[in-house]
Amino acid sequence: MHVLVVDDSKLARMAVAKLLNAIHPDWTRVEGANADEAVALLKSAAPDLAVLDFNMPGRDGLALAAELLAIKPDLPVAIISANHQQEIVEQAHAVGATFLSKPITEAALRAFLAGVPRKAAST
Repeated sequence: MHVLVVDDSKLARMAVAKLLNAIHPDWTRVEGANADEAVALLKSAAPDLAVLDFNMPGRDGLALAAELLAIKPDLPVAIISANHQQEIVEQAHAVGATFLSKPITEAALRAFLAGVPRKAAST
């Protein structure tokens, strides 16, 4: 499985990477710092799922999720944010994404990943 991790904070991307490595050390990931990089990586790296920060300069995680899902409708997407107001959670669900609170925990990420369909060739 290939995971796209997008966050303008390198430290936050490292935290997600550490959790992913703990849960699925055999999975690969590509990282982007903003929405433009994420769209380019979706097209070039063909990730199987995406973990997006909500709060980023330019297009936020909600706009990015909608854009990625317009390109690849079956892409499982999680939006992570410390801003866990009900409105943000509902907006994430409205665009077809799962909402995960920051700081993201292994249990929360594991629960999201448990619902992600696996490719037959790589689990």
